[in-house]
Amino acid sequence: MVKRRIRIAKSVGSIPTGSKIFVQKKQTESSYMFTGIIEKTGKIQKIEKRKGKVYFTIQVKNFLANTKIGDSISCDGTCLTVVKKTKDSFEVELMPETLKLTKFIDSRPEDLVNLELSMKVDQRLDGHFVMGHVDGVGRVKNVIGNGEYISLVIKTPQKIMKYLAYKGAVAVNGVSLTIAGVGKNWFKVCLITHTLEVTNLSKLKAGDKVNIEVDMIARYLEKLLSNK
Repeated sequence: MVKRRIRIAKSVGSIPTGSKIFVQKKQTESSYMFTGIIEKTGKIQKIEKRKGKVYFTIQVKNFLANTKIGDSISCDGTCLTVVKKTKDSFEVELMPETLKLTKFIDSRPEDLVNLELSMKVDQRLDGHFVMGHVDGVGRVKNVIGNGEYISLVIKTPQKIMKYLAYKGAVAVNGVSLTIAGVGKNWFKVCLITHTLEVTNLSKLKAGDKVNIEVDMIARYLEKLLSNK
C-alpha cells in the first residue's frame, strides 16, 4: 500500500504549540513538507527549454518506485513537481520565479542534486520542518577542514540573516543542519562524515552557490510578534 504524504495548507497563519498537523488527500492550495534528511542524490541528465519553460530531467536509481506524476520532490531544497517519470529518472518544470530565486539558474547537466520525498504520515521527524520554499541563495565563503569533518562558512543575503540563530536550524541545498556560528552576513555549519557521503555538500568549494531555507518557526514567530 502506498502511504499518503503530509501536506499543510498555505492559508495556515501560525501553528500554535500542541496543534496537530492535519493530512489532506486533495488540496488545491497546499504544500508538501520535508525533513531535510536527504534520501538520494540524483544527477541532472538534461536541461531543456520548451515554449519559454525550463525542464530538468534528473536521473536517480532505486528512488521512484512509489512516485507518480504530480508528486512533489525536494530537489536541492526546492519543492518541484514531477511532470514525467521513468523507472530511473523524472522530469520537473521550473518556473521563471523558481530560476530567479534559486541556484538552479546556473545548473548544468551532470550536476548532483539532493533529493527527498515528502514526509509520510507515520514518519519520524529526524531533521526539522522544511517547506521546500527557498528563501535566498547563499555563496560558500570558505571551506574549513578536509577529510572526515568539514565546516562551511556561507555568505548570506542580509534579508534572511535575522532568521538565523546560533544552534538554530537551517536547510542548505535541502539538508537539515545546525548553525554552528553566525556573523554579520554569514553563518557556519559543520558536516559529519555521513552528510558528506550522502549529499552534494561534499562537492562544494569557495564561490559555489547554495539554496537556503530558514526555519519556518522563525517566520511564524516574526509574524506573531509583528501582530502584537
